[in-house]
Amino acid sequence: METKAEAVASLPLMSHSSSSAESSSKHVSPMELGIDNFGCKHYRRRCKIRAPCCDEVFDCRHCHNDAKNSEEINVNDRHDIPRHEINKVICSLCDTEQDVQQYCINCGVCMGKYFCGTCKFFDDDVSKNQYHCDDCGICRTGGKDNFFHCKKCGCCYSKLMEDGHRCVERAMHHNCPVCFEYLFETLRDITVLPCGHTIHLECVKEMEKHHRYSCPVCSKSICDMSSLWKKLDQVIASTPMPESYRNKMVWILCNDCGVNSQVQFHVVAHKCLSCNSYNTRQIQGNPNNTSSCSSRVTEMVR
Repeated sequence: METKAEAVASLPLMSHSSSSAESSSKHVSPMELGIDNFGCKHYRRRCKIRAPCCDEVFDCRHCHNDAKNSEEINVNDRHDIPRHEINKVICSLCDTEQDVQQYCINCGVCMGKYFCGTCKFFDDDVSKNQYHCDDCGICRTGGKDNFFHCKKCGCCYSKLMEDGHRCVERAMHHNCPVCFEYLFETLRDITVLPCGHTIHLECVKEMEKHHRYSCPVCSKSICDMSSLWKKLDQVIASTPMPESYRNKMVWILCNDCGVNSQVQFHVVAHKCLSCNSYNTRQIQGNPNNTSSCSSRVTEMVR
């Protein structure tokens, strides 16, 4: 078993021209000892964890989940680590296995500048402004003073949204509607759409590259589409329908405001008479007829 002095001596130190600098380098505080020399692609930290589910050692829970859910693993054996059940960590400096705590019982090193005993979470990069949310039950980043927890949505939002956000029950307790990653515990940036549904920010950008501007969950427009609606007005005005279709009327449902309208049929798009949106779908027959719910649907022009 390495002693604290041996663990310090084994760390790579920068060369110094003066003996006084060399002397000071040997008296690094436990909070700084070995910092930035250990960790993984997910976190900088000075410890590893022993997974309670499979009794194997990993750098962090994400490393475990990546390894245990890979294509090489039998589908029946794939699993995520139960993060709150982690009870053993291994110091990266002296390899001492011990109960979960911030400072190593053997060499005294701080295993993570940010430490949460509830989540069994360590991280040396405190620039993320981590904090633990009791209502979420997990640690978040961005600073506690900058966020509030919405009880109905079941997640933390920026305080900039506190007065005007649209509540959707358990808004982040589901998979991203584009990539299907579980949003509540994702490490990637999340955005809240005007309709209140949540999605990865990069997934929204990918949608926009393919000219998709409606929520994948409820089909409401995700941004101001008024300029496009004006262009569609011009296209429709310059594209008259053949004589046989000029008196054809159809019922439409607006995805944005939810109002049913009876409008003149056009092959390009149909405009909502209530909000002027072209984000509409054609419904068969009279909307007052309950059978219209199972009718054929024509999606909006995007």
